[in-house]
Amino acid sequence: MKYADGTDIKPGDVVQIDTQYRGRVIASMDTGEYLPGQDGWAYLGTGIMVDTDFGGLVHYTAETADDLVLMQRGAAA
Repeated sequence: MKYADGTDIKPGDVVQIDTQYRGRVIASMDTGEYLPGQDGWAYLGTGIMVDTDFGGLVHYTAETADDLVLMQRGAAA
């Protein structure tokens, strides 16, 4: 998956969600990249998993990720 500007979404990224919330990408099923210990989300097949400040873990797909903005590129480790 990509941000609106075309940048790839990567595990470890801190994102702004819908202009008011924050979260950290912990898994990208699209690329097979995961933070350590988070590869259990691979069964979802597509999208990303984000640990949000409003509702815990949220699975985003290309259709639902329009409101994600990269705030900080984080380390994947």
